[in-house]
Amino acid sequence: MTRLALLRHGHTEWNRAGRIQGRSDIPLDDQARQDLSELCLPAPWDKATLWSSPLLRAAETARLVAGGAPRCDDALIEMDWGEWEGQRGRDLLEIPGSGFRHIEDWGWDYRPPGGESPADLRARLQSWLDTLSGDNVAVCHIGIMRVILAMACGWDFAGQAPFKIKRNRLFVVELDPMRAWDDPVRLIPREARA
Repeated sequence: MTRLALLRHGHTEWNRAGRIQGRSDIPLDDQARQDLSELCLPAPWDKATLWSSPLLRAAETARLVAGGAPRCDDALIEMDWGEWEGQRGRDLLEIPGSGFRHIEDWGWDYRPPGGESPADLRARLQSWLDTLSGDNVAVCHIGIMRVILAMACGWDFAGQAPFKIKRNRLFVVELDPMRAWDDPVRLIPREARA
């Protein structure tokens, strides 16, 4: 059986300010580093193949919670938000004609100006998913997680998502056939491992 556990990177300054990061390479903030240094992967995920987006916030999260260097793959880079990177969604919603809308109203083909659609991400991720075997942990971004979980749950980016992505939790997807676990697996305190 091939399994993939998805973990969202820790907070950055832009996350806390509500700014769209996309491919902007924003590092973790000091509080995230402190919080993540106190957590680790639970068994059996601590023995899984460790993957990460090459962006700083994801690769550093992987090193902090796993204690080793991840394999980085460009397929795991966050969705390209084009002209909207660095801006705040709530500000874009107030601009008439901006085209920005809530995720429940996207559909697979919704595309920010100059950016990528969820369908683009799905195509980018599928070839990477096809290479996996055994247990894997991928530290990545909410956009990547949404697409993989949407594929596993049959959600079409219309209406309320059947999952809520939270930090410090592994969202597990079995790949043969593809299905998501009902409940995420929490990271554990590092002291519990000792």
